[in-house]
Amino acid sequence: MATNDESRGLMSLLDWFANRRKSGSISQERHERDIADGLWNKCPECGVLAYNKDLMANQMVCLECGHHMRVDSNERIRQLIDANTWKPIDENLHPADPLQFRDRKAYSDRLREYQEKTGLNDAVQTGFGQIDGLPAALGVMDFRFLGGSMGSVVGEKLTRLIEQATQKRYPVVIVCASGGARMQEAMLSLMQMAKISAALERHRADQLLYIPVLTNPTTGGVTASFAMLGDIILAEPKATIGFAGRRVIEQTLRQKLPDNFQTAEDVLEHGFVDAIVPRTQLKKTLAQLIALHQPLTTAPNLVHIEGIALSSSISG
Repeated sequence: MATNDESRGLMSLLDWFANRRKSGSISQERHERDIADGLWNKCPECGVLAYNKDLMANQMVCLECGHHMRVDSNERIRQLIDANTWKPIDENLHPADPLQFRDRKAYSDRLREYQEKTGLNDAVQTGFGQIDGLPAALGVMDFRFLGGSMGSVVGEKLTRLIEQATQKRYPVVIVCASGGARMQEAMLSLMQMAKISAALERHRADQLLYIPVLTNPTTGGVTASFAMLGDIILAEPKATIGFAGRRVIEQTLRQKLPDNFQTAEDVLEHGFVDAIVPRTQLKKTLAQLIALHQPLTTAPNLVHIEGIALSSSISG
């Protein structure tokens, strides 16, 4: 039978272990809080912690494994557009709730919540700027706002952007990041697919360039419309690109799909995109493509290919 001294020693030991567990949990909470403060970022692919400033300098691409982390529309604009050249348009367009839609929460309340959370009126930013000195029209979808879903405001803003770009004879670049059409707007959302596609057709008829950039994820009605209508379609590495979800397709076909199904690499292999471009090279690639498709406006024309000037009879 244990003596009183032994009992006191045993209780002290138990108290010591209990205190260790408490201090360990506090340390873990403090560690997680420090990470959340924006000093560090954990890669969801490889789990490596990276200093946030280093990640930002590398455009939010993991320095260890190359995983492309999701970025918001503001950061994407900073990455692609030359400093002090961005001119946003249609910033004051606000979504409405004509169907008075309600699920677990009223659609109007949900919109207000996401507007406060993101500082955006809807899931896309549009405007004009320069990409390595070349003028371009840019639309950037933001997945933070209702999964980047395409509602009436998204469709209207992109349509107006394309129409103004056609008038200015600017190339159009749209960075896609979306779960598809917005279910809270039903048919009104689906109509945006045709509206944007019609504007792109008029842009194409004027022999002007359109480049969609497919990021993670690009799915649903966005994939079924303007995301796949580009003259040159680019994608980020390992981005999810598809129409219906993987689970829906597997249940419909009653077949197990490959692990890389609906990845950018799989879509490239099947010919639906033209190139996979790492984010750190995206601005340079866009600038080169825009420069190659600039109209020739002087006569006689000189086409410079790898330092060799060739005479051209093509009139501007």
